[in-house]
Amino acid sequence: MFFPYGARNAAARARNGGRAKTVLPPWAFNWLANIREEQLMTILSTGVSRRKFLRQTAILGLAAGAASSLRLPAFAQSDLPDVQSILDKISVKDYVREDYRKLYSMSDEPLWDPAKDWIRTVDWEQVRSEQAGKTVRFAVGAADQESAAEGLKPFEQLSGIRVELVPIPDDSFYDKAVAEFISGNASFDALQFFSAWLGDFAGPGFLYDDLGEFAEKWKLPLDDFYDTYRLNYGYFGGKLVGIPFDCDIQMVHLRKSIMEKILGGPIDRANSVPSYDELIRITAEANKLGGGVSGVGLMAARGFWATYTWEHIAAQAGLKLFDDQWNPQLTSDAGMKAMEIIMALQKNAIEGVSGAGWGENRAAWLGGQVAANISWQDSGTQAMRPDQSKIVDDFVTIYEPRISGGVFAPPNIAGSTSCVAATSQNPEGAFLMLAFLTTSSIMAMNEANANGVAPGYRSVLANERLRAVSQPAKVWADSLEHAWCAPRLPGMFEMEQALGNEINRAVTGQISAKEALENGQTAWKSIMEKNGFSGGSGPVAYADVAPGMYVGGGKALPF
Repeated sequence: MFFPYGARNAAARARNGGRAKTVLPPWAFNWLANIREEQLMTILSTGVSRRKFLRQTAILGLAAGAASSLRLPAFAQSDLPDVQSILDKISVKDYVREDYRKLYSMSDEPLWDPAKDWIRTVDWEQVRSEQAGKTVRFAVGAADQESAAEGLKPFEQLSGIRVELVPIPDDSFYDKAVAEFISGNASFDALQFFSAWLGDFAGPGFLYDDLGEFAEKWKLPLDDFYDTYRLNYGYFGGKLVGIPFDCDIQMVHLRKSIMEKILGGPIDRANSVPSYDELIRITAEANKLGGGVSGVGLMAARGFWATYTWEHIAAQAGLKLFDDQWNPQLTSDAGMKAMEIIMALQKNAIEGVSGAGWGENRAAWLGGQVAANISWQDSGTQAMRPDQSKIVDDFVTIYEPRISGGVFAPPNIAGSTSCVAATSQNPEGAFLMLAFLTTSSIMAMNEANANGVAPGYRSVLANERLRAVSQPAKVWADSLEHAWCAPRLPGMFEMEQALGNEINRAVTGQISAKEALENGQTAWKSIMEKNGFSGGSGPVAYADVAPGMYVGGGKALPF
């Protein structure tokens, strides 16, 4: 049994504080500016794109390691096994853990819609005729190397493409990838990474930005992705640069045995906790009960953890992070309202909340130490699994509590995306590999395995068999039609880190809530200026980003 591309992907590691440590340094942009001025002027004046130039440079000799990899023994099309026999093995009985299949009496019926599952609709014979014998180099975290190799065997058999893994130490994945991109000598064709970094990689032109041509040619079902993932994990500057991989959303979860006593009856997912005021009230009541259980779990640790909690709540108050001139709006009424709620909730929170990131929050929730939790959707799926959770059958995931005068805007926060390098020697083969890894059947089975790699497909979250093994799926699916998301801008992760440090200072009583947002806004302006935002313009047009920041406008509520 194996998990495609490992049980812990880029987003999960970033949430754990593993490799989400730095952002694109200023010298990277300075380097690119110097290159443009001193070396690319003549080339660009003839209409050659930077991506094409970088790719041609690699071909001419800067990527000697890549060239040598192409001399590996290749698959012959005639030697490849029957396509259907391979697809038949990408199934519930072969991919989903046996103990989970027994737990839920799962049949081998698909947890996805076969008509939408790309690996079952693409013409593999055509793929083989064009790609068999070629190589794709895939950058993976070193800890994932073994599981990635196992997970990619079916792709190699289906396509005839040999995948050469390029392991990168997990704690330096970002820095190593950026260094290779800047050198113009990336040792990989494709990579998957924390989606908050998308602007850092796409803005300077490090990513292949014509994936749309491949998506059209090979009929990738982009329309099956929820809009928030397609727009925020896939597009930059109006061009398709990635395929969504780990598709997260933050949600609110309640312990039934505790909260039903306080609420006076069974929990209605939409109406029992209609507002954050009510969540504050019931978590305060729960906090008085003792017994080793605190009222609420939330993440308020330094860095992006605290920012994600603030964005989650501020979105419900109608937060717009920027105006249309790229001016940050952190100190708006919505931003301040979120700080007021965080300061109230943290009084009911588990001890050590100011140091809580995803790992600490997950342990407290699954260990039964909190009565409510503000976290990701996998806090619901994993809480169903006896090997991971002490609260099986004693929780429910609810619709997002609302804020008076705000909107229903469940937050799409974190996640990861799959991209092709601008210098790729085989961008089409890299695209096909990533399409395989992100196909709906494999993503559905990741969810069934409760490994934290979340599907972003309508056809998966609407599947009743999938919903039977993923308690949050119905609310999750409904919520995604109204999702809020921070834009994937160059420098965005650095900005979220900086703001979170200030919010954490407010939670620990060092500064006021207002000072936290004011300090954060000052830091954001400085970081944005460093990354090319000035006078209302920047590396990406506001009009290209705006549709993905909130997708719920004008839609009827799901309850």
